[in-house]
Amino acid sequence: MEGERRVGVAVDFSPCSKKALKWAADNIVRDGDHLILVSVQPEGGYEQGEMQLWGATGSPLIPLAEISDPAVMKKYGMKPEPETLDILNTLARTKEVVVLLKIYWGDPREKICEAIDKIPLSCLIIGNRGLGKIKRAIMGSVSNFVVNNGSCPVTVVKVDHEI
Repeated sequence: MEGERRVGVAVDFSPCSKKALKWAADNIVRDGDHLILVSVQPEGGYEQGEMQLWGATGSPLIPLAEISDPAVMKKYGMKPEPETLDILNTLARTKEVVVLLKIYWGDPREKICEAIDKIPLSCLIIGNRGLGKIKRAIMGSVSNFVVNNGSCPVTVVKVDHEI
């Protein structure tokens, strides 16, 4: 992947990460880029299957064909939802983008920053769940941590809240 742009998108298959993915597809990703999805799963649930092998270093880079295969994703304890897979397949086909997934286990704040350095990523797009001030103070904001500690440009895509 030498010399090619590696655009990262943090995904947990929630509405806010789906919005970040759509935003990246519409505004950042160019023909020939590598789009690397970074997903962080809770720690401790990887005693079985493939997860046991990659608990410390994260999974190998998983190609789109395997991301689309439910049997393969089950080995990693993940179930990508159909709309996200549709976005990825369309992007790969229309912009000739190489789509890859890297899965980590542990604290999302630390693991996303680790991914930025280890993959390495040219830039990262991350969603914002829009936590209120109290929840953000107690739980901490993943996007805020990554913006302040990540070593590449980070774009936060905010989710609109309906009233």
